[in-house]
Amino acid sequence: MARRNDERRVALIDAALEVLAREGARGLTFRAVDKEAAVPPGTTSNYFLNRDDLLTQSGARVYERLQPDDATIARQRAAGRDRETYAALMRELVTRVSAFRTGYLALLELRLEATRRPALRTLLTDRVRADVDANVAYHEASGLPGDATAVKLLMLTLNWLIVEQLTLPGVFDEEEREALVTAAVERIVGEG
Repeated sequence: MARRNDERRVALIDAALEVLAREGARGLTFRAVDKEAAVPPGTTSNYFLNRDDLLTQSGARVYERLQPDDATIARQRAAGRDRETYAALMRELVTRVSAFRTGYLALLELRLEATRRPALRTLLTDRVRADVDANVAYHEASGLPGDATAVKLLMLTLNWLIVEQLTLPGVFDEEEREALVTAAVERIVGEG
């Protein structure tokens, strides 16, 4: 039976994200997580039924950590409603998500692993679909320019820009990245 110390469980999942980002899915073992979390050998196996359980819970956790904090949400709600403000919000988003490098790289590993693990695929599919729906609903309620398709296109575009920044950071410098985000908003959202 898996143990229920929620604080320890979260620490182990966070350690798993670090291992995933550094070693890839093949390197994710209970022993590697124990070492990363600096806990006695066998601790991770006391908290997770098996590797699939650890992967699935890691998939849920990375999305928790990628969510903006309350101050960021309040600042966004108080911002203007024009395309320039929209571009500034998207530049901030790319910077914030890119700052959680290990989490995003772990998420990429989880997505690849989901092609082979139905439970993980279901979890990630449901989570990403919920995020798409939440982003569209937030956007529509915000009064920012553009429609649901623009939101989806920006998500796809900016996700790949983040991947580029995290995996091949020398391709675009910070100034070019900022300009690309602005151009994406301007071209995808249009004049609206």
